[in-house]
Amino acid sequence: MPRGNPLREPTFLILTALAGEPMHGYGLIAEVARLSDGRISLRPGTLYGALDRLVDAGLVGVDHEEIVAGRLRRYYRLTEPGGEVLAAETERMRRNVKAATTRLRAAKAAPRLSRGLA
Repeated sequence: MPRGNPLREPTFLILTALAGEPMHGYGLIAEVARLSDGRISLRPGTLYGALDRLVDAGLVGVDHEEIVAGRLRRYYRLTEPGGEVLAAETERMRRNVKAATTRLRAAKAAPRLSRGLA
């Protein structure tokens, strides 16, 4: 996963979910749905594929594992490089929102000015 490129929204939300505390797969699926107000609904195969890529990239690590009802439950955590990527992406998005907000305010004001001058 190259650094400096914008993150896809599901990846951004997975990293955001893990910024709070280590989580297992089902917890991540639920937290991503909550963070996105239900817009993003990760399927298990999609989530675990994304987690494999994030682990390979060093952005997420396995925190610990436990057996629950006879099944292995693996908890993932955000790594320091993952936190840096999330912070950089958050800053990139913040700058974009600021630029868009400035343009929208200017566009809203411009018609009023031009009408008043005519």
